[in-house]
Amino acid sequence: MASNFVDYVKFQARSGKGGAGSAHLRREKFVPKGGPDGGDGGRGGHIILRGNAQLWTLLHLKYQKHVLAKNGQSGAGGKKTGAQGEDVTLEVPLGTIARNADTGEVVAEIIHDGQEMIILEGGRGGLGNDHFKSPTFQTPRFAQPGEPGKEQWFILELKVLADVGLIGFPNAGKSTLLSVMSAAKPEIADYPFTTLTPNLGVVAYHDYRSFVLADIPGLIEGAAQGKGLGTRFLRHIERNAILLFLIPADSPDINEAYHTLLHELEEYNPEMLDKKRIMAISKADLLDEELMEAVRQTITVDIPFVFVSSVTQYHLQQLKDLIWQTLHSA
Repeated sequence: MASNFVDYVKFQARSGKGGAGSAHLRREKFVPKGGPDGGDGGRGGHIILRGNAQLWTLLHLKYQKHVLAKNGQSGAGGKKTGAQGEDVTLEVPLGTIARNADTGEVVAEIIHDGQEMIILEGGRGGLGNDHFKSPTFQTPRFAQPGEPGKEQWFILELKVLADVGLIGFPNAGKSTLLSVMSAAKPEIADYPFTTLTPNLGVVAYHDYRSFVLADIPGLIEGAAQGKGLGTRFLRHIERNAILLFLIPADSPDINEAYHTLLHELEEYNPEMLDKKRIMAISKADLLDEELMEAVRQTITVDIPFVFVSSVTQYHLQQLKDLIWQTLHSA
């Protein structure tokens, strides 16, 4: 269900404080002046992010507003080190970015399965009195306290990882194209904003090769300023290697539609224009050969394009070839 896709979470994290060092003095039956033998305190628990390729949403963290790691234990006599505080490990989907909620600074980026990053370190354990003895100071009766834990608000943002991002206005036919090119089953209907969350599909190519296609929710003019749900959608395009612009053949002006979409991407992040771009002109089943050639003559955009039809599957193999060639071109 669309409501299960969560790509933004804010929470407060607190790492564990370090345990205190011990100021113990060794006292045994036949060793009346055994000297200091206080052990170190254990470090406090970290807050850790770990990538999990089986996850596709941050839904499981949506209602977890406070994340608290355990404190380290105090050291003890006999040079015994206190136990470390238990870490808290948050499993997140690949493509998750953690930001400092106060400054907006990116503190972690998870892109590999099993990748772990500490976003908040636990406090160090204090040193026991054994560390402070010297030839001239043989009986220190003090030890270090443990360092306090840290506290911070974080924002987690999910940016979908895909090879190809489908860009287009609402109702351009992106979900339909994804459904016929892959095994994905996005919701499809003939009205704007059917797609409210990104859908991913694995597209099979020759010789058991494949690529991942993401159907990004439709853009509208002003998306970069947050119109509609614009900026929330736009961040999912940032990680795509190729941008596939999908524009219907019955658009009033295909060139203008392309440049409008391009302008929204540039307004949001100028680096978007560095990505490879191709275009598919959908609903080609509405055109005969003569009309198609007439439309072709009007197109002035300087990127490769192909006419396609999801209904009749016209030129879908050509589109796959173009995507594959573009993905693997220098």
